[in-house]
Amino acid sequence: MMHLGQYNTLTVLRHTAPGAYLGDDEDNDVLLPGKYVTEEMTIGSEVEVFLYLDSEDRLVATTEKPLIELNSFEFLKVKEVTHFGAFLDWGLEKDLLVPFKEQSLKMEEGKYYLVYLYLDDATQRLVASAKVKRFFEMEHIMVKEKDEVDVLICETTDLGKNVVVNDTYSGLVYNSDLFRFIKRGERCKGYVTKVREDGKLDISLEKPGFQKIEPNSQFLFDELKKHAGMI
Repeated sequence: MMHLGQYNTLTVLRHTAPGAYLGDDEDNDVLLPGKYVTEEMTIGSEVEVFLYLDSEDRLVATTEKPLIELNSFEFLKVKEVTHFGAFLDWGLEKDLLVPFKEQSLKMEEGKYYLVYLYLDDATQRLVASAKVKRFFEMEHIMVKEKDEVDVLICETTDLGKNVVVNDTYSGLVYNSDLFRFIKRGERCKGYVTKVREDGKLDISLEKPGFQKIEPNSQFLFDELKKHAGMI
């Protein structure tokens, strides 16, 4: 089965003038345009590609790397605003649409916004939404305290930094746990300190307990050596 909005490992079936046709185990095929075809892509070889819809809504493959994948969050830049909505740069030829109904605030050209990429059930098209709160999992929490997680830094609040955790959950890093400068859109590792009753997570960017002492001590020691014993 071919998965729209995701990476797929497919087999080269044949070469044609427009490009190479790739297939899966279910006899589906898709065109990889000629500009992405390399000499290594011989018939029978496997290639990892990303699948999306072109400007005519045809399934197409690319070896380019998108900035966002299906069912994930990312900060993307608005390239253009039209009467259809806002079009985002997501690293591929065809820009990504955020319809007006999926904008929490009216988007402006040149600015970055946190969006979620999903497959619209009605149109079977990839769509981005800036109304991200409804996409967070709040009931079935599959992480626990002290787990290491992937964190996407979001907006600043009075309490600290809102974060996206494992591209699934909503979290918060409190001001008291911020020991270094972090910027919006940065991805880093974090650690779950609490799973709250409302389904949100408290996150620390430092390893819990004594695990963080040795690395921090080494950092201080290295800084002292660099500055002749003074900081």
